[in-house]
Amino acid sequence: MKITEGIENVERLPYPILTIGNFDGVHLGHQTIFQMIIKKAKEKNGTSVVLTFEPHPIKVIAPDKSPKLITSFKERRRLIEESGIDVLLYIKFTKEFSNIPAEDFVKNILLDAIGIKEIFIGSNYFFGKGKEGSPELLKKMGKEYGFEVTIIPEIKINDSTVSSSKIRSLISKGNVEEASKFLGRHYSLEGIVVEGAKRGRELFNIPTANIAIFNELLPKSGVYAVNVDIDGTIYNGAANIGYNLTFGGKKIMCEVHVLDFDGNLLGKILKVNLIKRIRDEIKFSKIEDLAVQIQKDIEEIRQTLKET
Repeated sequence: MKITEGIENVERLPYPILTIGNFDGVHLGHQTIFQMIIKKAKEKNGTSVVLTFEPHPIKVIAPDKSPKLITSFKERRRLIEESGIDVLLYIKFTKEFSNIPAEDFVKNILLDAIGIKEIFIGSNYFFGKGKEGSPELLKKMGKEYGFEVTIIPEIKINDSTVSSSKIRSLISKGNVEEASKFLGRHYSLEGIVVEGAKRGRELFNIPTANIAIFNELLPKSGVYAVNVDIDGTIYNGAANIGYNLTFGGKKIMCEVHVLDFDGNLLGKILKVNLIKRIRDEIKFSKIEDLAVQIQKDIEEIRQTLKET
């Protein structure tokens, strides 16, 4: 996949077939549209193009209302590339850019700069100054300027519409199993292993990796069954995401015990795939009670991961 930053760097492409959006999460709805334009591009000997923005427009227009994003821009790029798209074009989103009228955006960017022949767009996607750009406007301008417009209805799974906001809500509530059905993959946390208090090894003989998480969106505190990607090898694990209530923690952390692993993880960047939430985070009055619960959690997680 070719990645192009900025309209000024766009090269003329053979028969560009484009979709446009923010694509936070790159969920199954987004992936469906990607496969549509990839298929059409092959039929036309053309180019499948995804146009997106960085940062997310709401972070610029209304930062106080900005949601925690499901995926970083780096992760979005990776997932879009894995889908098979030919070209990813991203535009730096600024307040100045947000004031471009929708018709000017279509004429100056989509037509003059990119030269689109076809565009696929979700039925609920709006763009341009004041969100005056709509699928209906694109249809009208398509007839006027000679490009085809395909409007994609909402994608549903089990009668539920696939949307980034729905996925954010599910993850925030700890319902990572349901979120995975809409994402098409497990939600993952990524971060670097940092020095911890070493209580796991010293008190319970259960070493844990203390991970400083990069993600904006964190799941509800609790204990999770997880998979951990360590240098490309996947291990099962038990994760506690929360404040370490028993020891009076003040900062949210992700502590992972990697099952059947013996090695130094300090300084490594790990990817933790959340499979299932096991229980709430609990404050124990006695260390002994915590030790017993940890062993129960590990056994339950082993069984959960075996079944899944």
